[in-house]
Order: sequence, then C-alpha cells, then structure tokens
Amino acid sequence: MIKNGAASLMVRLLHLPRAAPAPTYPRRHHHRHALLPSLRLRASAPVPSAAAMSSTAAAQEVADQKRALRSEVRRALRALTPEQRASEDQAIQNAILNSSWFKESKRLCAYISCAQLREVDTSKVLSEVLSPNSEHGHAKDLYVPRVEDKNRNMRMLKITTMDDLVKNSMNILEPSPLDASGNAREEGQAFDRTGRRLGRGGGYYDTFLMRYQELAKEKGWDQPLLVALSYSVQIMEEGIIPVNSTDVPIDALVSSSGIIPISPAALARI
Repeated sequence: MIKNGAASLMVRLLHLPRAAPAPTYPRRHHHRHALLPSLRLRASAPVPSAAAMSSTAAAQEVADQKRALRSEVRRALRALTPEQRASEDQAIQNAILNSSWFKESKRLCAYISCAQLREVDTSKVLSEVLSPNSEHGHAKDLYVPRVEDKNRNMRMLKITTMDDLVKNSMNILEPSPLDASGNAREEGQAFDRTGRRLGRGGGYYDTFLMRYQELAKEKGWDQPLLVALSYSVQIMEEGIIPVNSTDVPIDALVSSSGIIPISPAALARI
C-alpha cells in the first residue's frame, strides 16, 4: 500500500498501443495513501564515447541482475502453499486495517490483487474501503490502476463498487474509463528494508509515481506515502536488490510480521 496516494501494484500490460496521453492527477488532498505490490532498461543512444559505453554496460548489468532476482522470487512464491499465502494475506490486511494511518486516510490508491500473479490479496481492504458501514475509519475515496498502453502510461481511476471493474485483454480487472452514467471517472494518482522495490519490469508504477511526485513538488502538495505489501519470501536483505535512477523507493513495507516504516516520512506518520 501506499499511504497518501499510491499502491504496491504489479504491472499489467495491455496490448493497446496509442499516443501517450498527458498524465493527469488529483488535486491536493490531505491524508492520501497508496498501496503497492512487489515483484527495466532502455538504452537508446549510439555509442559515442567510452563513458557512454561504460554507462550502458552498467545499466545492462543492473537489468540482468533484476531479471535473475525476479526468477528467484517467482520460484519462492510458487513454493508457498495455499495455506501459507492465505495466512500471510490475512495478517497483512489486518495490519493495514488496524493501523492509525489507514483509519485517518481520506484517499487511497490501491491495486486489485491478481491470484495468478501471486500478489498479496487486497480484497478485504478494498471491501472495507467501499463499504458504507466500514468499521475502520471514516469514508475514503478509492482509486485503482488502469494501464493505457505499452508506453508506461497508467492512470488511477476512482471506483465506488467492485462492479466498476472490467477484465482487460490479459484477463486482469481494471476500472472501466466511464462510470455507469457515461461520465469519465475521476482520476487520482520484492522490497528490501531500505525501501528498494523490485517490480515486474514494465516500469508503469515507477513512471506514474515519478510524474506524480514531480507535480506534487511543483504544486506544493503533500507527498503521498508509498506503502508496499509483501509476502515474507519477497523481502530481501539490504543491498540485494539492484536499482537505477528511475526506481522510486517505497516509504514503508507491510508483511505478515507487521508494518516496517523506512523513510523519514513514514517514521513520522506510522
């Protein structure tokens, strides 16, 4: 999860190539959180110099290391029994629902978990947020991801019921672009203990979060707190996950063992 506006989400790639739309984001709103899932490199320059060659080689090495680590994590996830997964899913969601920062939040960006991708289940959290009689804090606006094309363009669209979701070309649930009245929906916008996140390689979340953080800084908005959800086998020792300049670190991590604040912002809020 991401506190104050984003979520640990797995990247979903739609085969819908089109012109990249300009990103749009919600206006400033206090208490915005985001929930993210766990589990990249473009070198498009000629080879004009030794320095450029060295930089490209280093980037390729990072990409290769990430690819190998993803394979290792996928094997570990496949080895989890259904009972283990269910137990960790329940513990993680209970930790979120009972936390003060979740109860105080007014807006939440969260991913729709996908069992075949072995993501931490978010169904209980989403159900509570959408319930008119939630026992976990006041009413919240909920935004979930919709991938627009192959160019890392993703939007967070507001939903009010699970019936607002439709299956995309990869059989993954996403919000339909229009609501029941035909109006455009409102838009919102493997980890280690130092906040590094290993995504699936598409770069959708990093791109979205980087654009949002830049806009929030420009507008003077509060930065969202980025909270990731992770199975125990996805938590790496410090320094294991390779990173590059486009990787956006998380603020806090939620596992079956509890909530781990990482950044100064998380330490102050959690």
